[in-house]
Amino acid sequence: MGEVSSLFVTRLYRAGLSEYGAVDTLELEASCLSIAEDDEAGQRWCDENDFPGYTSYASLGDLGWRFPIFAELTKVLDAHVAAFAEDLAFDLGEGRLELEDIWINILPEGGSHSGHIHPHSVISGTTYVAMPEGASAIRFEDPRAGLMMAAPPRRRDAGEMLRQFSYVRPAVGEVLLWESWLRHEVPLNTSEEDRVSVSFNYKWV
Repeated sequence: MGEVSSLFVTRLYRAGLSEYGAVDTLELEASCLSIAEDDEAGQRWCDENDFPGYTSYASLGDLGWRFPIFAELTKVLDAHVAAFAEDLAFDLGEGRLELEDIWINILPEGGSHSGHIHPHSVISGTTYVAMPEGASAIRFEDPRAGLMMAAPPRRRDAGEMLRQFSYVRPAVGEVLLWESWLRHEVPLNTSEEDRVSVSFNYKWV
């Protein structure tokens, strides 16, 4: 057999928030739940769009201004994103990566979030606030899936780099980062408790 190498690697960043500063995850969880309870516009948007649970995505664009814990979180995320950008060998020129959106997700039992990408952003990610036993992982899809056409399926014992889907179940206090073109979804939450996370996008400015 000849030489086989890997081309066009897809990177996934995973780290504890605390690597770049302290964020009180209990305070963060309490803030998320409090915001969800008071955000009538967000609740209304979720009802009108059949969104399971709650998201602040369409209603609150200034979490860092409203709640100090989100301002602290943003500072820590900035450092993680800078580290990931370095790993990706991004040439930002005179520009920089800047937080564009940050929002809360509360997914109840039976809730899911279908496959999607984050257009117009550079790096997207999520940090995890509450992950009860049985809460769903995040599933990433091979970005070449739509080009595989008549390709046969992979064997069950295929290595992680050869699988069409990769499931990652992070812990509370962890952050995941990926390039925004990477398709991902949150499968059905089978836990009786809510799965709480904070997601975000960074843009190049």
